[in-house]
Amino acid sequence: MFDGQGIAHPRRCGIATHFGVELDVPSVGVAKSRLIGEFGKLAPKAGAQTPLLDGAEQIGAVLRTKAETRPVFVSVGHRVDLDSAIKLTLACCTRYRIPEPTRQADIEVAKLKNCSRNF
Repeated sequence: MFDGQGIAHPRRCGIATHFGVELDVPSVGVAKSRLIGEFGKLAPKAGAQTPLLDGAEQIGAVLRTKAETRPVFVSVGHRVDLDSAIKLTLACCTRYRIPEPTRQADIEVAKLKNCSRNF
């Protein structure tokens, strides 16, 4: 799971796709903001979703992981289908809007940034 786009990218190869292909592992992109595409109205309840479209092509899903919060943008990276990517994302959202694996990665990066400022 990557904090970024999979195929919901202008070149259809965001960070989740790139690393999934490079490492030959299943990968999913879960972004906090939309890079490209359009989407319709999204219900305010947790689990609500709507397609993320680039023209007529579905490139991902807009997913509300918690009620009344901003959605995340889920797209396949490599060796996974969109339904599985959405289910995985929802399963990884326990208490927060952001999936736990990427939330923990953000926390660790913030610690590293603080360490480097002390030098």
